[in-house]
Amino acid sequence: MFRAPLRSFSTSTKKTLRIGLIPADGIGKEVIPAAKKAIIALGSDIPKPEFIDLVAGWECFTRTGVALPEETVEILQNECDCALFGSVSSPSRKVVGYSSPIVALRKKLDLYANIRPVVSVAPEAGQQPSVDLIVVRENTECLYVKEETLTNGENGKEARATRLITERASRRIGQMAFELANSRPRKHLTIIHKSNVLSVTDGLFRETVRSVPSLPGVDGKFDGVTIAEQLVDSAVYRLFREPEIFDVMVAPNLYGDIISDAAAALVGSLGLIPSVNAGDNFIMGEPVHGSAPDIEGKGIANPLASIRSAALMLRHLGHIRGADRLDNAVDQVIREGQFLTPDLKGKSTTTEVLEAVLNKL
Repeated sequence: MFRAPLRSFSTSTKKTLRIGLIPADGIGKEVIPAAKKAIIALGSDIPKPEFIDLVAGWECFTRTGVALPEETVEILQNECDCALFGSVSSPSRKVVGYSSPIVALRKKLDLYANIRPVVSVAPEAGQQPSVDLIVVRENTECLYVKEETLTNGENGKEARATRLITERASRRIGQMAFELANSRPRKHLTIIHKSNVLSVTDGLFRETVRSVPSLPGVDGKFDGVTIAEQLVDSAVYRLFREPEIFDVMVAPNLYGDIISDAAAALVGSLGLIPSVNAGDNFIMGEPVHGSAPDIEGKGIANPLASIRSAALMLRHLGHIRGADRLDNAVDQVIREGQFLTPDLKGKSTTTEVLEAVLNKL
């Protein structure tokens, strides 16, 4: 079971824990409040939580013309120990002046690693899960630099997108991935790429990550980590056929996004998959699911990914007992199967699932 990003910056000696809450759009406004209640229920196992409500997202943009207010960024940087982010309803068409606030937040706060554990719940406590892997996604570049052009050419309109892969970003995410792999029993790392086609960009990513064990100052730290490689298309295929071969997977931004969403199918639902956006100075939990406009306001959104994201965030900050309690409570609710939302073939509401978790706590 995934336990902790190793670059923790402990807040365990603080009397209060200031948490920024950014529900943003769609079901984010339903699941982030649920995570807040779960955090409060931990009582003395964490410093007294103080919550700061912040805004960002498409709805914010439609009201104000700004998707990510500077005030939100400044408060996160200057007043918060950590944050929880909900979901964004970014339009599929181009809207002048709009850009995804979560992509912008990752860059502004230098949250260069998106860590997404995908773990199944074993039928009985103490048994090994059938799926236990982590997708480590580079969070700041690739196609997500959002540099696109539209011009007229001989064949009509031509759309182009810049894909940026740098040695610095690849090295940082590679080091994070090696540290995570080194902390796990199997100590196995798979580099995901498509360098047989994209030999320059993916080639740089692949070579840079492979070079991490030989960096100055590493001094044999990762000698016990075995390294494998997988082309991204075959990785998706093998993920469904034999997920047990994977332990830690490290990938550029776009591949990591796709792989982790696909892996969610192995454990039942995107509504179960947590993540943290991690940097060297800040941590922000974020459920992997989107804003789900088709179920917004119906009261059936799955809050478990947000609660697990809160657990990941707390674990990174050194509050291990509180994080364990949240994870164990979620595991018990899933294992018993009495209170599950429709994405898990259940009939319970968001509130009923939350109450079940709170009862386990």
